[in-house]
Amino acid sequence: MGNFMNLKSLIAAAAVAIAGTAALADGHEKTKVGFVYVGPIGDGGWTYEHHQGLLAVEEEFGDAVETTYVENVPEGADAERVMTQMALGGADLIFTTSFGYMDPTINVAAKFPDVKFEHATGYKRADNVSTYSARFYEGRAVQGHIAGKVTKTNKVGYIASFPIPEVIRGINAAYLHAQKVNPDVEFNIIWVFTWFDPAKEADAAKALIDQGADVILQHTDSTAPLAAAAEAEGVVGFGQASDMAAFKDGPRIGSIIDNWAPYYIERTRAVMEGTWESVDTWDGMDTGMVEMGEMTDKIPADVQAEAQAMMAAIASGEYHPFTGPINKQDGSVWLAEGEVADDGTLAGLNFYIEGIEGDIPN
Repeated sequence: MGNFMNLKSLIAAAAVAIAGTAALADGHEKTKVGFVYVGPIGDGGWTYEHHQGLLAVEEEFGDAVETTYVENVPEGADAERVMTQMALGGADLIFTTSFGYMDPTINVAAKFPDVKFEHATGYKRADNVSTYSARFYEGRAVQGHIAGKVTKTNKVGYIASFPIPEVIRGINAAYLHAQKVNPDVEFNIIWVFTWFDPAKEADAAKALIDQGADVILQHTDSTAPLAAAAEAEGVVGFGQASDMAAFKDGPRIGSIIDNWAPYYIERTRAVMEGTWESVDTWDGMDTGMVEMGEMTDKIPADVQAEAQAMMAAIASGEYHPFTGPINKQDGSVWLAEGEVADDGTLAGLNFYIEGIEGDIPN
């Protein structure tokens, strides 16, 4: 009986794969591209911007591609199930777009060596698994400069998701550049342990505002912190991962935009042309993977000019946001005068810099 059931399962899986194969008029099969999203495509932030990349792939390749996506996929066993279904459905390329998908991606990729996988923000690779991320900390540095200049209370609130290097880098970059232009600035950090939970994000924003913060930064995915800021007098914030332009006439004074579209097009084309190889990509302002949204007139003109100059210097390679002297939180030297942090250190960053109060949670 067991063998019979295994045979039935194999036949069913094969049927799914065959059914999922779509052909063009000239007889060539369409390239099937799947996307696994941690939040809803309407989150206005992280997942929204990844979905713009999917739409760009469709626009670029037209009928030569067939895309599919699943939104609101938890990080863990459920992600592995979704990826497996996509692979069984004939996917040629699967983008898994959250840090917590790292092990599920590696596990499923091992079972489907002919399928190409691209994992966002992780560090584990395989012959058929690439990794990619953006240098979000470059945008955080610019935000920090602006925050340090525009705060009137000298208190900046920061809503942090999970204590992983990506998020810690952002906090450090923002604080470092806020403190450079405003030595009296303080950062209050609330860890919410979620990427997308509008209620938690709103509560965190309100708590930070109650603590005196008049600038709110976030490394979470929804527009809820901006909505909370809109209800408070004199509080401003930034769009996260996308422009969040709906709040441009209110508290949103700028944004970090993750522009995934060129990368998604390039990697899809590589699969179509048979040139795809496992690579590790970490791009920033130099390639346009990190963009800064339009600044509003709530930022003084001279501060806007300073921010634009910093962006240009980062994009050209003239300036690196983590350039010494910088000390660790305990006062010990991290980077000496003029020393630039190497990518290996930044990729594993697990400490606060000097001046930030509180501990990083486990």
